[in-house]
Amino acid sequence: MRKLLLSSLALVFLLTSCGSKSRSKGELVGVKGKKWYPEKPYGMELIPRGSFIMGKAEEDQAKVLNAPTRTVTVRSFYMDDTEITNSEYRQFVEWVKDSVARTKLAILAEELGLSPEDDGTIGEYAFASADTTKLSVWEKYKLDNFIGGDGYEAYALNKDIDLIWDTNDYPDEYYAEIMDSLYLSEEETYNGQRSLDVKQLKYKYNWMDIEAAARSKSGKRSDFIKKEELNIYPDTTVWIRDFEYSYNEPMHNDYFWHDAYSDYPVVGVNWQQAKAFCHWRTKFKNDDQKSRGKQFVNQFRLPTEAEWEYAARGGIEGGTYPWGGPYVISDTGCFMANFKPQRGDYAADAALYTVEAKSYEPNDYNLYNMAGNVSEWTNSSYDPGAYEYVSTMNPNAGSGQNKRKVIRGGSWKDVAYFLQVSTRDYEYQDSARSYIGFRTVQDYMGEEDSTKGNNGL
Repeated sequence: MRKLLLSSLALVFLLTSCGSKSRSKGELVGVKGKKWYPEKPYGMELIPRGSFIMGKAEEDQAKVLNAPTRTVTVRSFYMDDTEITNSEYRQFVEWVKDSVARTKLAILAEELGLSPEDDGTIGEYAFASADTTKLSVWEKYKLDNFIGGDGYEAYALNKDIDLIWDTNDYPDEYYAEIMDSLYLSEEETYNGQRSLDVKQLKYKYNWMDIEAAARSKSGKRSDFIKKEELNIYPDTTVWIRDFEYSYNEPMHNDYFWHDAYSDYPVVGVNWQQAKAFCHWRTKFKNDDQKSRGKQFVNQFRLPTEAEWEYAARGGIEGGTYPWGGPYVISDTGCFMANFKPQRGDYAADAALYTVEAKSYEPNDYNLYNMAGNVSEWTNSSYDPGAYEYVSTMNPNAGSGQNKRKVIRGGSWKDVAYFLQVSTRDYEYQDSARSYIGFRTVQDYMGEEDSTKGNNGL
């Protein structure tokens, strides 16, 4: 009994004295981890915090009565300097296509009992976890104890070997079978070209409804975790469906995938797909951060309606447009944005449809096309009376029940009224249009202070 007591006391002593020999010298200095040096997100501009008068300061010509003026304050954030382009969204599509192909190949290799050591076969694309000798203790534990939907969710894909898309170089018939399954059937092929079956390009992710969880007085954490799975390929048919009795087939055929339109804003993306893109962009960045041993960045997301309007104003108090106003023509007689001027002369502003995302002059926050070109999704739900009840600090009328989402900025097919920074409009979240795109934001968490060695918020 005495030995047991002494052992217990020794254990308590070890627990209370273990670790480094206290560099804090007994002072309360906090838990110190790795130093964090924030970096400016690529392709984004810092929008400084501030207050502004949100809503219609000028005459409400449309008499919609849905934007009474109100002074609100928003925190600092980063915003994309342009709308998300076709090229940028294609990176998302290519990543999903790559993942779908690798998953199919790995599952078949698993079923055939092949491993990465089986050179020259589909086995080279087997799950990375197929070779358990290279797994850490934690990875083995997850593999043995994971309970997933399809049984493969805990398996890591092997991304060390490139996919082969040239049919002449396929390693074996199993590989050919999988790659063939990614394309439309022969019956759906014309002009001798087989197209990718874009319905297979689905992105699956989870997110947590933090606001609902915070307001709930009961329920488990898992009750507020939402699972999403959706097709992420843009709806190219919008170019035809949006306009009856109009010849827009060339835009349907070429706009998204052709290099000629790489730097043009992506359209045909609904609100849910835009949200999925934001999740993927966060994951894509943090996967790289993890591989380099760096701290994760906070999430990319859609801007709130208030953030969008504040950024669009560019610091100009009471401006009608991002450049101030009140006119849409410059001193030199040039139009300031891409829209439908002069009672329907689409080409009067030197553009018939969209233009490149970095066109016209940016506003004072260095943001391009905050008016015209394409309308932009926001994270806010549309309610005509929202300004009456939302908070004056970081206002946002977000509601999962309200499927109408605010779009801002006007587009290439709109008249000047919709280009005004205070004009509100909406579209249903599952609708895609040829005139709606989006840009993302990221919360500002400080910058490195080279003079003091700390971060200022």
